[in-house]
Amino acid sequence: MKISELKADSSFDEIILKIIEKEDERNVIMRYGGYARVCNAIGKDDDENRIKITLWNDEIDEVEVGSIIKIKNGWVKKWNDELQISTGRHGEIIMMKNLEK
Repeated sequence: MKISELKADSSFDEIILKIIEKEDERNVIMRYGGYARVCNAIGKDDDENRIKITLWNDEIDEVEVGSIIKIKNGWVKKWNDELQISTGRHGEIIMMKNLEK
């Protein structure tokens, strides 16, 4: 799937992206108590389109700038008029390649 094909409030089977930016992580309070780590990154596809990726907890440690990742069974949402993707509740990130190492 390509970034241009993504629609808000929907799932997708898989997308492959190169990570080109990664912000600092932050802690958030979860809806039902407890804390989680969250971090935003920017990924681009083969068409050079870009999208914000929300990384949670261990995903933050796995994904670095230069990594090529596949997100399977992900979720798309719209926040502040901008599409964002994440693994959602049932998805996963698969590391395809890390170009920096």
